[in-house]
Amino acid sequence: MGNIYDNEGFFQDYAQMSRSRQGLAGAGEWRQLEKLFPDLRGAAVLDLGCGYGWHCQYAADHGASEVLGIDASGRMIEEARRRCAHPRVRYEVLGLEDYGYPPDTFDLVVSNLVLHYIEDLEGIYRRVYRTLRPGGVFLFNIEHPVFTAGVNQTWATDPEGRILHWPVDRYFEPGERMTDFLGHCVPKQHHTLTQILMGLLRAGFCLEAVEEAQPPEELLDVPGMADELRRPMMLLVRCRRGGE
Repeated sequence: MGNIYDNEGFFQDYAQMSRSRQGLAGAGEWRQLEKLFPDLRGAAVLDLGCGYGWHCQYAADHGASEVLGIDASGRMIEEARRRCAHPRVRYEVLGLEDYGYPPDTFDLVVSNLVLHYIEDLEGIYRRVYRTLRPGGVFLFNIEHPVFTAGVNQTWATDPEGRILHWPVDRYFEPGERMTDFLGHCVPKQHHTLTQILMGLLRAGFCLEAVEEAQPPEELLDVPGMADELRRPMMLLVRCRRGGE
């Protein structure tokens, strides 16, 4: 199948999410993720899977000298160019596996909710390490392994539709899982916590922060957001290339 974000029905449903309508302010993880960003003044930034371009614009607004946002979805890039145009930001329709990752080029590589679509996670880690300058930061948000190991990524409910619990199955079996996302069947990749973190260490990174995202109190009235406190949905990681 093609990129799900280029599917008209899915794209329109995605556009109704709070993070799509409100930008970073509508993203439950943003309060935690923002604190993990390094100083962006004068930085060269690469955004892997930039979506609407919110993080690209944030980087430019906070002093980044140049920002490149790539995404495999042409629709997403169209939206990024419309919503988050900036003279120091450029966007390209390009998948993570297809980008060239020029060596020693960026001070920050950021990726938000994209890596769980990638099968060869360590391959991307190695390329990111190469494209960072010594001392550069890799900051990403990936769906939590408890979430990706969920059965269809849906809650177990009673006959009246009330949530009972979040089922987890086949945790130690990495690979493709078919998920129910916004009422659409979407393939994602399940990676264990060991794969996510040890893969970074094997690639040469130094871990600096690992956090499990929790929605802030001011967003708990958003439909479904309070239930995000019942199990982790996202894993935030900051690591750094050595200063060799």
